[in-house]
Amino acid sequence: MSKYKIAHVKEQGQQMIIIPLDSSFHHKTSDEQSGIKNALQSCASSAGLAGTVVPVWLHGGSMYFIAPQPWHPFFRTLSWNAVISSLNKELTCG
Repeated sequence: MSKYKIAHVKEQGQQMIIIPLDSSFHHKTSDEQSGIKNALQSCASSAGLAGTVVPVWLHGGSMYFIAPQPWHPFFRTLSWNAVISSLNKELTCG
């Protein structure tokens, strides 16, 4: 079982499930990253959480994310500290 601290928030009228991940996520292939994101989305849906999973991670002092294109301006203005301070739930995935 993996446990993730998440920020389940509503921004710009959209339900977002923001999941901070380890910096090693940066070094995975885009297919691996997509697979992990999809598995987290399935886990969140199974847990009854509404919204779109957005993985975020730090690399080289910058925050990276995988989000729908219309959300990019919002995530570009979001700091890592803002994400961490917004953590409000825990998601357990088997």
